[in-house]
Amino acid sequence: MRKSLRAVTAGTLVVLLAATTAAPALAAASPVQASLDVLTAQDGVPGAVAVVQDGRRTQVTRSGTGDVATGKPFPRNGSFRAGSVTKTFVATVVLQLVAEGRVRLDAPVARYLPGLLPDRRITVRQVLQHTSGLYNYTDDLALTDPEALRHRGAEPAELVAMALKHPALFPPGTSWSYSNTNYIVAGMLVERVTGHDLGTEIARRITGPLGLRDTYLPRRGDERLPAPHAVGYVPFDGKLVDFSDFDATIAGAAGGLVSTPADLDRFYGALLSGRLLRPAELAEMRRTVPADLGIPGAGYGLGLGSVPVSCGVVWGHEGGIPGFTNFAGVGPDGRRAAVVLNENPTPAETSGHLLAVVDTAVCS
Repeated sequence: MRKSLRAVTAGTLVVLLAATTAAPALAAASPVQASLDVLTAQDGVPGAVAVVQDGRRTQVTRSGTGDVATGKPFPRNGSFRAGSVTKTFVATVVLQLVAEGRVRLDAPVARYLPGLLPDRRITVRQVLQHTSGLYNYTDDLALTDPEALRHRGAEPAELVAMALKHPALFPPGTSWSYSNTNYIVAGMLVERVTGHDLGTEIARRITGPLGLRDTYLPRRGDERLPAPHAVGYVPFDGKLVDFSDFDATIAGAAGGLVSTPADLDRFYGALLSGRLLRPAELAEMRRTVPADLGIPGAGYGLGLGSVPVSCGVVWGHEGGIPGFTNFAGVGPDGRRAAVVLNENPTPAETSGHLLAVVDTAVCS
């Protein structure tokens, strides 16, 4: 959502400047094309793609460029860093463990990770729904130079320790505040309960069964994006810095996933149609609380957001990480859309324009 792993960039690269290279508007051949062109021509985002799946039909719409140096077009289905969309994958794995009787949503995290959190009242549900009160560790990563972040990486325990240097934002369950720390904790819980690393569990439980061949959670030191991919840009000092190579373990379970638009369409379609979770767990995932996402009427469930659009509600998640911004989800009639931009952070107005593309894609 708006405060997803964009918090890694908007919160950690706070002094980065907006992009100054504007892509020319393309002749609008469809409402989706017109919406995408706003992002590239008006906001100055280098490039964008929308992949919309409606039943067996797939529509790919592109605008701008995937590489400002060569002018190469944005790939039709290239790899990119999905940011906080990772959270939906992690929440799905946790809810599968709930269905297996290995985890209880309203049990304290301390039952599974004794000694990790000082407040033993924090429950599994609260970390998945951002009602734990845990400080957002990415707020401590403010950097003036993106190169200082590129190779840093991190282990999960280090990130939690960073957050715990700060007092709780509020008592558990009394309010809502987006915190990437919550999902670092959730990823550690998965690893402790299963005895396997999180990437293995995501592959075994989600990407393997669904045939998502281009989606995975990189390990420490795995900095390269698979080809083809658009160049992911970070605007800095009046220039666009190629940030395609990046150790995303600093985002980990909160936002480190690599994927493609088509894979995300397939994932959200399978999730919301009940292929990955039983009805009881899917209902828990969709039980929302009001969420401060900058969108009136928006709510947040367990790793899944509800965003009002002109034809109803989109269930999905926004993601942002240095170099890439995206939103993926499913509209009220089952139409799936994934929209990817090859820049992050972006101008302030871009978040609204991105959601306008999603609205057009699922409603028009």
